[in-house]
Amino acid sequence: MQTEDMIRAVQRKLGVLVDGRAGPQTWGAIHRYVVRPDSPPRVAFSAPGDRVSARSERAIATLLPEVRPYARALYAKARGLGIVLDIISGTRSYEEQDRLYAQGRSAAGSRITNARGGYSTHNFGIAFDVGMFSGNRYLPESPSYKAVGALGLELGLEWGGNWKTIVDQSHFQLRPEWALDLTERQMLSELRGRTLAGEPIF
Repeated sequence: MQTEDMIRAVQRKLGVLVDGRAGPQTWGAIHRYVVRPDSPPRVAFSAPGDRVSARSERAIATLLPEVRPYARALYAKARGLGIVLDIISGTRSYEEQDRLYAQGRSAAGSRITNARGGYSTHNFGIAFDVGMFSGNRYLPESPSYKAVGALGLELGLEWGGNWKTIVDQSHFQLRPEWALDLTERQMLSELRGRTLAGEPIF
């Protein structure tokens, strides 16, 4: 078996982009599979005023306190590499999520999510979306999304670019320690239960 064929087989098993090249995504997935860290790495963010752009900070402010340093660190790492991005979405209410879910179904527009209210990690303050920009122009497609995905994985975030159903390269989320061995569906069920009971997520 050729090396590229072996890498593709590993990538299929780990659920990452299958391209036959062992890049940061693949090595990050291998590390998580083999080492299985007990908890995500904790990050600190330091910058003048501990802030990012005003637009990003508005979205970050909606996240749980445990998640905000990760969003700021991802922003700083990307900007440090010359990648112009902003955090464009943070926590959403169930109602906001239902409106997004309706797009392309009962409302005008194209489908952008398969998640109804209560079935998205955005509803619980642990997920955020990034957007790439050229000047003030938003770029829905850009090779930079993959580069930022690799940066997010290095920080211990989960990246929507590795999803198998709707691939969402703009999406990042921080999985709580209690959910490390749960499927996404199991984690969301527990998140709904904890929210209803008023229990902390982290």
